[in-house]
Amino acid sequence: MINLLTPDAYVGSIFNITPDRLKSNGIYGLILDIDNTLVATHVRAADKKVLHFISDMNAQGIKTIVVSNGRKERVELFCRPLGIEYVYKALKPLGRGFDIAIEKLKLPENQIAIIGDQLFTDVLGGRLKGIHTILIKPIDLDEPFLIKIKRIFEKPFLTNKQYKDKF
Repeated sequence: MINLLTPDAYVGSIFNITPDRLKSNGIYGLILDIDNTLVATHVRAADKKVLHFISDMNAQGIKTIVVSNGRKERVELFCRPLGIEYVYKALKPLGRGFDIAIEKLKLPENQIAIIGDQLFTDVLGGRLKGIHTILIKPIDLDEPFLIKIKRIFEKPFLTNKQYKDKF
């Protein structure tokens, strides 16, 4: 079980991830979480940094798609200005959302990574699907109550882990 909860990389911010580094690791597709990965949970729209991140990835040949457990309205409003596809109510860590994203990316699993802030949804789901996993330090710890509870259970798995500067 420990391997299912061990990310391939543990990065301080999504903005430390570069297209060149992804490609050097054979990654050409990204499955992205929204809340506390791209923006803080309470933020409804992508800011200029997120817009630049997505457009830079796409311009450099890295395909992107958002996979979120959020409601359609939330995910659609966030993704529309980014011009990228999305899966809402994905039921992460179960396979449904990942299967749809992998199909839309049209890449083999070994060329895809999930980037997210939670072990029990993003990392576990990615591991179960056989894709690369990149855990991001949460942007804002002012989170809904149930997420705070999950963080308590994540803590033992993250003890003594260090964020890398780049991926």
